[in-house]
Amino acid sequence: MNDRARNAPIGMVDVAPDGTVRDLNPAARDLLDLGGDDATDEPIDAVFPESVEARVPGAFEQPPERERSFDAYYPALDRWLDVSLVPDGEAVYLYLRDRTEERRIERQLADARGEVDRLTVTSELIADVLGELVAASTRAEIAETICAQLGETTLYEFAWVGERAVGSDDLVMRAAAGANNRTLDRIADELDGDGRVPERRAIESGEPETVQSLGEADAVPEPIRRAAFADGVQSMLAVPLTDGESVHGVVGVYASDRDAFSERERRNFGIVGEMAGFAVTAARNRSLLSSDAVVELVFALTDGDAPLVAAAAETETSLSVTGLVPDGDRLVCYLDAEGDAPGAVERSLDGEAVLGTRIVADRDDGGSFEVILDESTPLGQLVGQGATLRSATYDAGEGRIVVELPPDAEVRRIADAFSRAHDATVVAKRERRREATTVGEFRDTLGDRLTDRQENALRTAFFADYFESPRGSTAEEVAEALGITGPTLLHHLRAGQRKLLDEFFETTD
Repeated sequence: MNDRARNAPIGMVDVAPDGTVRDLNPAARDLLDLGGDDATDEPIDAVFPESVEARVPGAFEQPPERERSFDAYYPALDRWLDVSLVPDGEAVYLYLRDRTEERRIERQLADARGEVDRLTVTSELIADVLGELVAASTRAEIAETICAQLGETTLYEFAWVGERAVGSDDLVMRAAAGANNRTLDRIADELDGDGRVPERRAIESGEPETVQSLGEADAVPEPIRRAAFADGVQSMLAVPLTDGESVHGVVGVYASDRDAFSERERRNFGIVGEMAGFAVTAARNRSLLSSDAVVELVFALTDGDAPLVAAAAETETSLSVTGLVPDGDRLVCYLDAEGDAPGAVERSLDGEAVLGTRIVADRDDGGSFEVILDESTPLGQLVGQGATLRSATYDAGEGRIVVELPPDAEVRRIADAFSRAHDATVVAKRERRREATTVGEFRDTLGDRLTDRQENALRTAFFADYFESPRGSTAEEVAEALGITGPTLLHHLRAGQRKLLDEFFETTD
């Protein structure tokens, strides 16, 4: 090998037609990791490490007669080599070029394109799920919608939705779709037994649970691991169906790809869980509003850590809830207090669960308060479970809470969960028919409460677009139309609006 070849920047190997290596330049020695080994007079298959197809040694099974090129990965070298074979009379020259970095870049680009394509498909799929959830009106439809959309796609093998059984902590399968395989059957078997599946952990924690190697995960029951291995199911994602602090159920999604659930996909599925949880709550509320009958539960609450129980006991004051407004992960609560020290009651409302207080009215015989409570409080848990608060009073260290639930709600489970969490007992349970009020009856009742001047003021202001934004008329213009002063108009409007809202929200004077 001449000096020019020996100093070439690419690898060069001089090989006899029978495959015996006669010489190598330093670049070739480096590429083949030969170090100080004497590779001359060695067969080509002893000099070249193994590749998947062993194409370089295979080219010398017969003396090469034409130029050829091989691009292969060599695991022992962790290197991609581009090898050009050039016969030249009584010699065959191999020219070696390192393509490792190029291949890595190509692979990264391909992986990135594949990830983008998968995320695009996944995002479209999740958008379809969310769109279908909007139309679902019952819990059964919500479960079937999720399973049909996720289980009947090429991305995933199957999906199932589970909920806690009524009156117990057992997890039951409500719907499933996709491959009818052994893994799904073993999951159903485990639910009939101890039920220690990943989906249960997601329900208990309220957080998504991911398993990327089902066949090797010790936290997964052995029958499920064996079935997953046999079915080629490698990964799963369990997503709780949540609405605030409430966990209504869980969806389990299973895939044949070990890396099926990227961080972004997990976040997207988290949105699905939140939307499905919200849809369950909405379906439950629709059921309550449209039902002719309701289940009324009366709880006696003795939890000394509950803020309102503690405040009533500390100040020896009777408290009653006059209004409750859910606001995300908190409750805006309005209270009436009996006694002559509203400031003392406000000061006693402290602790992590109390996010803010304000005295609304300070009267001789008591006062009213605005209290912002965390959703973890007793009232927050009941509202989060879909209950409608009818009344709540606190006196002498005990609370009495009355709520309504739709007749198809899991009343026993809700009552048991609340009782365990807050030292409460159910003192009454009854079903009753709701009194239907027609529009005409509502108008008649409200008309009986309004004075003529209040009704005229409200009617005139309404038709004069006083309540529009921006207003079509000012208070002075409406007052002029009625022939009264501006302050008198505002007095009548406030009084009439108060009576209207009292009737709508069913409060008392």
